Amino acid sequence: MKKRNRNLLLAGIALLSAGSLASCSNTIPASEPIPVETGVSKELADYRKQVLSRIAYDISLQIPEQKQQPILGYETITFRLSDNSRPLQLDFKEAPDHLKQVWLNGKQLEAKLENEHILLPAKALKVGENEVKVEFIAGDLSLNRNEEYLYTLLVPDRARTVLPVFDQPNLKATFKLSLTLPKDWNALANGALVDSTVAENSKSYTFAISDTIPTYLFSFAAGKFKHVQRDMRGTTMHFYHRETDQAKLRESMDPIFQLHSDALVFLEEYTQIPYPFQKFDFVAIPDFQYGGMEHVGAIQYKASTLFLDETATKDEKIARSNLIAHETAHMWFGDLVTMQWFDDVWMKEVFANFMADKVTQVALENTNYDMKFLVDHFPAAYSIDRTSGANPIRQPLDNLQDAGSLYGGIIYHKAPIMMRQLERLMGEDELRKGLQEYLKTYAFQNATWPDLIKILDARTPTDLQQWNQVWVNEPGRPVFTHELKARNGKIEQLRVSQKGEDGSDRVWPQFFEIALVYPDRMEELTVDMTNEDVVVETAAGKEVPQFILFNSTGQGYGVFPVDEAMLQRLYTLQDPVQRASAYINLYENMLNGRSLTPQQLLSFYQKGLTQEQEELNIKLLTGQLSDLYWVFLSPAQRQQQAAQLEQHVWQALQQHQAPNVKKLLFKTYQSVATSKEAQDRLYQVWQKQEPPTGVKLNEDDYTSLALALAVRDYPAQSILQQQLTRIQNPDRKKRLEFLMPALSADVQVRDAFFASLKDAENREKESWVASALGYLHHPLRAQTSEKYLPQSLELLAEIQRTGDIFFPFNWLRATLGSYQTTTAAQVVRDFLKANQNYNPKLKAKILQASDDLFRAEKLVQQQ
Repeated sequence: MKKRNRNLLLAGIALLSAGSLASCSNTIPASEPIPVETGVSKELADYRKQVLSRIAYDISLQIPEQKQQPILGYETITFRLSDNSRPLQLDFKEAPDHLKQVWLNGKQLEAKLENEHILLPAKALKVGENEVKVEFIAGDLSLNRNEEYLYTLLVPDRARTVLPVFDQPNLKATFKLSLTLPKDWNALANGALVDSTVAENSKSYTFAISDTIPTYLFSFAAGKFKHVQRDMRGTTMHFYHRETDQAKLRESMDPIFQLHSDALVFLEEYTQIPYPFQKFDFVAIPDFQYGGMEHVGAIQYKASTLFLDETATKDEKIARSNLIAHETAHMWFGDLVTMQWFDDVWMKEVFANFMADKVTQVALENTNYDMKFLVDHFPAAYSIDRTSGANPIRQPLDNLQDAGSLYGGIIYHKAPIMMRQLERLMGEDELRKGLQEYLKTYAFQNATWPDLIKILDARTPTDLQQWNQVWVNEPGRPVFTHELKARNGKIEQLRVSQKGEDGSDRVWPQFFEIALVYPDRMEELTVDMTNEDVVVETAAGKEVPQFILFNSTGQGYGVFPVDEAMLQRLYTLQDPVQRASAYINLYENMLNGRSLTPQQLLSFYQKGLTQEQEELNIKLLTGQLSDLYWVFLSPAQRQQQAAQLEQHVWQALQQHQAPNVKKLLFKTYQSVATSKEAQDRLYQVWQKQEPPTGVKLNEDDYTSLALALAVRDYPAQSILQQQLTRIQNPDRKKRLEFLMPALSADVQVRDAFFASLKDAENREKESWVASALGYLHHPLRAQTSEKYLPQSLELLAEIQRTGDIFFPFNWLRATLGSYQTTTAAQVVRDFLKANQNYNPKLKAKILQASDDLFRAEKLVQQQ
């Protein structure tokens, strides 16, 4: 689309949306002042939305070369106020000495913080235009400062930890940023760079005024980054990175730009709205906390996901495509239209994932959309929804300081499944038209899930409000059973029933398929599961099958029946989606203690390693196989199974020809290796850097192999120290240095490492900490690491206060995820019993992360 037409269309959308939200916030009657409490309460947010408009921030920051030195900040905030009868709270979550001076409308105020707020007195405020000037020291909590670079990451309520702001998603504003930097640094921000000057030891950058965005999307990154610029179909893209591996740069640079371009083209076509912002740049961050973050004009990515080399598997390439498409989709879903409040944070995530799956289907050749969707989303959603800590997709939120706890597998994985069921219910075309109407109605503004449901409800005869209640507002999943009546070899009636996994009579309206499997054919039938019991009318009169394969297209949600007879035929089914769905069904039934024991399922999967050919299925199988081996078998059972399992995996590695599959199997062999023979084989691969024939390993793979040998206390000297000398990239070198104490053969060194994590400064690199905890709590170290569990749980509340949104759960999962003993389970029970008034959202995270522990405790005892 030509730029003039693009601007006309965006102007029309803005005009359409200007009057649509006049009554979007609750009117708060004049009364006592809003309570001054920590965080941003819903009451405070509603009041500020009612009285504030036209907010603009002009920010100057002086970034010194040494990360220990403070960052000085100067800020001018302008806004329009409709009511000056009450004091106004400006958010700043920092130590009192970080607030230096404050002026309001030209009058200096006392520089004072009260419960994380600067109080602007009513008598100094004016109806109409107001101006606040602040001199401050920027808070370090969300500046992610490193020796050679820094970056902001302010979602969900972290802008207030860096500088004073009105930190809530429905107070969108513009940001003008000026940075003074070390002379050899460069930077990017939401706005384009418009001016730069160089002094003796520093440089100054001035960026254009940003688009109108919420505070959580304000961002900049600065440091020793390399810069690459390309023009892609008329869009100029700037990319900043610190990668030094020439193979990764050679193999990755073209796909990175092309995938961004493909995603933009797809989304402009799907939404019928041209890219709505002034620029489209991105940066790769070493060991970034998330996969990516959708800052307008300055998207951030985890570098290791973007930079792949010739050893990359199909799954890694799909993950990269999906990540890029996800963050690009956010430009429309989340950035153009933003949630009113973080109880609807899932909306931006579900649409980003939903669109990313569609984009990847188009952007990557030979991608099986149904297969990828099933493998990506269902196991991850089930891993939370099966637990006693399961949360609904949409969760209440009283204060933004708790918003980080809303994130997790449900909004990223169950929500896309829900959306696909909604698309099937409404029809693809009607859903698309509804989403286009939603984006145009609320463009550059804020909206809620009920706002969208109202638009969609008008496009379908189905009662979406009722459908929405069980899918969006309640947690959990159904468990399905069936009854087949037959006479003379023919089906008289096939009845399918559902109940909540919690025993409730709830109904999840959905469509799914079942396959009647015969010796020479298969017949697939659709089940419209709108009631607790449904008779599958199309099955009547058909021959009785050998078995019924439930959820054969992988779109139904819940625990489906499995038949022992299917085990004899499963690996011969031609459709890889059917096999994937069956693997997932088998695993879920095993976890529920139905049909198969862990040992039986492990034995079945071992045989399948040579028979399954689809790469994504082998990834699914080997992941489940590793979990079965380490979590659901006792140490004695593992010892009995080890040699046979290693032999099966190695045999499959030799038989398969596809390089990606061979690499997956080598990684599995590395994961399960416990015998001396297997460990010796791995050591020879690492020492000589000569992988098995057909397997390609890169520097990261050899580092992973060195870590695997170290956690096994392999007797060779200084494996990790030697690996450290092999690593050239300074960021990856620092990561290994951090991990090494967690893998020490000396228990006292490991004890000291764990003790160091009590200091928040030592937890700054959250991905490093999670990796270190995984090794610290490895099953082979369980006897000496179980003692860390009580203190780990005690630290959780502080970790939630100081860490980013995924860190509390990642901390718990890395800590609890490999245990199976009653003593470990009792630690969790004792903690919950002793803290009955514990933060309910954090309690839910504990129950989610310990679910495998509780199930393993029961399953191991039963074997």
